[in-house]
Amino acid sequence: MKKNIALIFAIIAWFAVIMQFYLMMENRVASVPETIVRFFSFFTILTNTLVAVYFTVQCMAKNQKSFWQQPGTLTAITVYILVVGLVYQLVLRQIWEPEGMQKVVDELLHSVNPVLVLIFWFIYEKKNNIRWNQLPYWLLYPLIYLVYILGRGHLSDFYPYPFVNVAELGMQQVLVNSFFLLLVFLGLSAGLVWVGKRTSKKQIGGL
Repeated sequence: MKKNIALIFAIIAWFAVIMQFYLMMENRVASVPETIVRFFSFFTILTNTLVAVYFTVQCMAKNQKSFWQQPGTLTAITVYILVVGLVYQLVLRQIWEPEGMQKVVDELLHSVNPVLVLIFWFIYEKKNNIRWNQLPYWLLYPLIYLVYILGRGHLSDFYPYPFVNVAELGMQQVLVNSFFLLLVFLGLSAGLVWVGKRTSKKQIGGL
């Protein structure tokens, strides 16, 4: 059952990422190499690709001791994709009005996939084995991403999101925005660990 669900979710995630790549290439405003680099400069794309890879591994994996099967891996991915969804719904949806297939893809990337991952987390994460000391490690991905987009933005003047646009907001405001966004990552991480452990205790207590 788990592998079948993972396969369906993997197909949905890969479709969204690949179709977004196609649409971006079709409507590119820069050279092909630059457009490809920009495509992979979006946290949304990187995270949805991570989701697609995770589900692909889940529907094929036989090694239960691999990194992808370890308690906490799914929780970290869930945090990342939930942030993608939250930022889009609260900040970006108001300034972006896609149409046609772009609208379908946007909803998959920012609304559907976060819900699918959260459902998978509720059902299959080994919640009682998640450790609080994993939280700092989960922040490495967004921190590395932040350093990358700020560094590349300085060189290319391309920033994937308005709230990290140093050219328009200034470095101080971008760092403030980034700090609060990291707090969101940390808060969601702590929230999922807490909910997971509470859920596990109730399940154990009911046995």
